[in-house]
Amino acid sequence: MLSTQQKAFYNENGYLKVEQAVTPEQLDELRRITYDLLEQAREVTETNDVFELDTGHSRETPRLTRIKLPHKQHPYFWEILRGSGVTEVLTDLLGPDTMLQTSKLNTKAPGGGAAVEWHQDWAFYPHSNDSMLAFGLMLEDVDEANGPLQVIPGTHQGPILSHHANGVFCGAIDPVDPLFEADKAVTLTGKAGDMTVHHARILHGSAPNLSDRNRMILFYECHAADAWPLLGAGSYIHSLGQTRLWNDLNERLITGKLCLTPRMEQVPVTIPLPPAPDASSIFRSQQSGGAKSAFA
Repeated sequence: MLSTQQKAFYNENGYLKVEQAVTPEQLDELRRITYDLLEQAREVTETNDVFELDTGHSRETPRLTRIKLPHKQHPYFWEILRGSGVTEVLTDLLGPDTMLQTSKLNTKAPGGGAAVEWHQDWAFYPHSNDSMLAFGLMLEDVDEANGPLQVIPGTHQGPILSHHANGVFCGAIDPVDPLFEADKAVTLTGKAGDMTVHHARILHGSAPNLSDRNRMILFYECHAADAWPLLGAGSYIHSLGQTRLWNDLNERLITGKLCLTPRMEQVPVTIPLPPAPDASSIFRSQQSGGAKSAFA
């Protein structure tokens, strides 16, 4: 699906925009399921395992920051990842053997839906190599008013900036960091069905949604099968056992086959500890950890 020029652009800049990554029929079904989930959120009064609520949420005016793990809430989200234009882009960039790190459907509410402060995904989950990326599939049109993704080109080849504040991992950089060059930011807008791709190490963030529309982007964070996590694997095996770990790996396999020989590369790593007081999501890590806002 990707041209040689597109691959070269991604490798150099750390991001890419792909127009109409899914068919109109696939987009319609994704939107139908998403709006059904938003209707279900009317009955929810506090954040739970499915819905993360935003300030001002009510039955009459549902306001969410995200739907958690959409691929576990409805099988169609998994089907799109495994059998669509998204899949073709995935294997073009990461090779034949790929896995899902996590998924989320950010539904940034209108009229001030929460910003995501500048950060690098890699800071949250360092691996044995950095063949990792995130897709952002737009389920509705995204423009400059409703909090689009912003990236700083080329930063995927640079250092990992500090994501700590007040002695904890807050999940955001300090906007006064001399290595943060906000003037180089690129804003990624698009039509429903378009998709952004960004490398796990690129600096990115998004401003509050100041429009009267939800900003709905389906995110899949993926990695090559030979990229193994540097944090948590040992405790996971201890607490859940090898059988459940093996089952989890198979459940997260998108294409190809599992790899039991991690590819080790010289990559910058800082372990994301100690955690913020509330580390249940990036929003809560940034808020409870005292992250400074670049969007104030």
